[in-house]
Amino acid sequence: MDFSGKTVIVTGAGAGMGRAAALGFARLGASLVVNSISDSAAKVCADLVAQGVPAIFVKADVSEKEGAKKLIETAVKTFGGIDVLVNAAGIVANGSVEDCDEETWDKSMKVNVKSVYLTSRLAMPYLRQRKGVIVNITSTVAIKGVINRAAYSATKGAILSLSRSMAAEYIGEGVRVNCVCPGTVESDSFKRRVAASPDPEQAMKDFVARQPMGRLGRPEELAEAILFAASTDVTFMTGANIVVDGGMTI
Repeated sequence: MDFSGKTVIVTGAGAGMGRAAALGFARLGASLVVNSISDSAAKVCADLVAQGVPAIFVKADVSEKEGAKKLIETAVKTFGGIDVLVNAAGIVANGSVEDCDEETWDKSMKVNVKSVYLTSRLAMPYLRQRKGVIVNITSTVAIKGVINRAAYSATKGAILSLSRSMAAEYIGEGVRVNCVCPGTVESDSFKRRVAASPDPEQAMKDFVARQPMGRLGRPEELAEAILFAASTDVTFMTGANIVVDGGMTI
């Protein structure tokens, strides 16, 4: 895979899969636009620049129109266009439909789904020019029933359906849209959720047990799937959902 001369935007690039993906694209020659709602992606950007990688950090809330607009316009102004958009920003809300209050439901939909809609909509004219690629992060909960994840499951199912719709819509214009579908990945946010549970040791055992491989995924493993989904090595692939879940959905 080679992304030399390509401009790649990664939302949620401050940690986990987003960070790993940004580093992977940089390793393969891309210019990077890294985004996070906090300053978390600023260090990622600084590390890339220190290595000689063309990279900028855009602090913005991409679930808001102005934030998404700031991200896309800054990318185009800085690098002249967009080749790849990776939508990795997201949150995980616990609870059944009875446990999940309206505020949590609405926030989950806004952060996880509306952000994808906004960034994709605003980036599409530039992606069309370069016959680019969108890679959206779904989840095994989009295709498998999992307890205590009502809002999260709904958002990831929505992203999967939206991605397939966009893939069909823009296939004639050379824009591809693919998804990467992780199982449970050992990220900083995951560790915080486990630590906040009533019994962290048991919670970790339960999460590991869901993966038939007997371990959690690593952000770098998911990053490789993201790179593949965006690569010009697989230009015949669009509307795909690449499952990387340790066998969880077998």
